[in-house]
Amino acid sequence: MLHLNTTCRYFYYNGTADFRKGAYGLSGLVRNEMQQDVLSGDVFIFIGRRGNKIKLLQWDSDGFALYEKGLEQGTFERPPASHNRHFCITSQQLQFILQGVILKTVRQKIRFTCQ
Repeated sequence: MLHLNTTCRYFYYNGTADFRKGAYGLSGLVRNEMQQDVLSGDVFIFIGRRGNKIKLLQWDSDGFALYEKGLEQGTFERPPASHNRHFCITSQQLQFILQGVILKTVRQKIRFTCQ
């Protein structure tokens, strides 16, 4: 089962993924293009070309968990662009994306974080 928590790392794929691919096709994309270990338990995020579908892929100790959501109206907010093919986002950013919050309008107060 897919859980969104702060202990996982969330990697956003900044390219165009073929949404006809299932868990095994996307895991090949993670290995070959993102150069990440798909069996690490990290969550890998893919947004469709038109922006109205999202897929989350995670290895769940004994198999892949694939979460897919398609919107009837509107699009998912893409994280701020990076020159990299993939980059890390926070669990809170992912929750905002799934809920339809515009990431540019979110303001947070400064908090201490341990490096």
